[in-house]
Amino acid sequence: MSMASPTPNGATVHGGDRAGVVCTVDRRATTAGVAALRTGGTAADAAIAANAVLAVTSPHLCGMGGDLWAIVHEPRNDPVVLDATGRAGSGVDADRLRARGLTHLPLRGDVVSVSVPGCVDGWLALSERFGRLARDELLAPAIALADDGFAASPLLSLSAVLVDHLGVDGIGAALREGDLVRRPGVASALRAIARDGRDGFYRGQFGRGLLRIGEGVFTPGDLERAQADWRAAAALDVFGRRVWTAPPASQGYLILAILHVAEQLELPLDETDPEWLRTLVGAAVATGSDRPAMLHEHADPAELLASSRLARWVEATRRGPHPQARPPDAPGDTTYLCVRDPDGLAVSLIQSNAMDYGAHVVEPDTGVFLHNRGIGFSLEPGHPAELTPGRRPPSTLSPVVVTGDGGALVAVAGTMGGDSQPQLMAQHLCRLLHAGIPPDLVLDEPRWVLGREGDRGFDLWSADAGRPGSLVTDDEGLARWAGPAEAVGLRPTHQARSSPVFGHAQLIARTEAGWVGSAEPRVQESEAAVTVH
Repeated sequence: MSMASPTPNGATVHGGDRAGVVCTVDRRATTAGVAALRTGGTAADAAIAANAVLAVTSPHLCGMGGDLWAIVHEPRNDPVVLDATGRAGSGVDADRLRARGLTHLPLRGDVVSVSVPGCVDGWLALSERFGRLARDELLAPAIALADDGFAASPLLSLSAVLVDHLGVDGIGAALREGDLVRRPGVASALRAIARDGRDGFYRGQFGRGLLRIGEGVFTPGDLERAQADWRAAAALDVFGRRVWTAPPASQGYLILAILHVAEQLELPLDETDPEWLRTLVGAAVATGSDRPAMLHEHADPAELLASSRLARWVEATRRGPHPQARPPDAPGDTTYLCVRDPDGLAVSLIQSNAMDYGAHVVEPDTGVFLHNRGIGFSLEPGHPAELTPGRRPPSTLSPVVVTGDGGALVAVAGTMGGDSQPQLMAQHLCRLLHAGIPPDLVLDEPRWVLGREGDRGFDLWSADAGRPGSLVTDDEGLARWAGPAEAVGLRPTHQARSSPVFGHAQLIARTEAGWVGSAEPRVQESEAAVTVH
């Protein structure tokens, strides 16, 4: 195999029917994924290699202390979902937290908001089922970067002040873009995984440290239990395609529901038509309105997407939205990547620390930041997502696969964005599947999100009654949607095009000429690359 040259900005590449394509938010991760493909690895191998690099270079987005979801498309088979969402420790106690006067799990600084990290179990499960390469080969690029150092990206340097008090690997207020960052503890953890698999991580230095700082939240038995399971995908037919996403406890069903409403209400092709915005905003508000009550790990996607619920959402949107969204924070909590290999295997993978550096708690021996995905749990007594030992929290992570006639792959796609992932993905997919915008242009279009207040990432739909809503967009979006936003009761507000509030999306899609890979154009480090025979 030889490497084809990406476009000058690295954001879009084109390849033929037998192309392998890798799209990530960091060119170093893309390079690792391409190297895995070039040495005979599968899309699964490339996804793991790329994600491992991101776990080193992007602790503000993801890492081994976080969770993972993936959808794998194998030719001639339905896509399957890997749920590597960690479970709450055996020592959690919702009554004890309520006795402290808490109504939500602590956002930061408390290990009770940390469930057992599922990322490493996810890597290993993906490798075992769909990979070819050995662990040491997969992890070698990440280990080299952790040992030798890497240049801090703009977003890493800007966000590092948030964890200055933790003193981890020089990631703090003094860090500047381009500064060299070394992560020797992370390198040690990766070597242990390469050598000993899950035992090297969950029973090794990281696991021992987690038990120690957990002070009873976790038990050895919690770490013995594998955190990764293979699941059936949630799916719905929309715009002449079948869209697949992660089942609960993922909120992915909301993407499917918004697309269904848009199709039923004949979404206009012209985005300057006020009905375009009214329909998508209304669909986002209607479908998400009962998410806090309905989303939990045992929720049935068939019930969530039942025809009666879909019809109710269509009617609510037809009547007009009553948004209660609020101004947003700027999330930097997740990374999404996608890969297709020359044999047709494709992986749609999303991996997360939940909110920036997670709980702002670090396993001290390895320097691995621990996520705070536990903030998705409820403290309402009897709620189906109530914090309970061994339970998985509701998750915002929502990767996507699209198939066409005979189950042929059409696209793999996803984005970071917390609560806003369904809104963002609905915009991307409406443009791709309904409007027929070429895939190399889809991610260049303006985006909007319904906002939120404060610094939690799971409370978009719990706004106080009567609070005015806002539609947050970029300069081009303001020119396109300011009037329609006001017409549907939303206050148009502006953030820079580069703001992470608009997500970091990646897309691989089929065209008549072959495959197109599109990496997030709003991040200068993003890169798409193609390999060809």
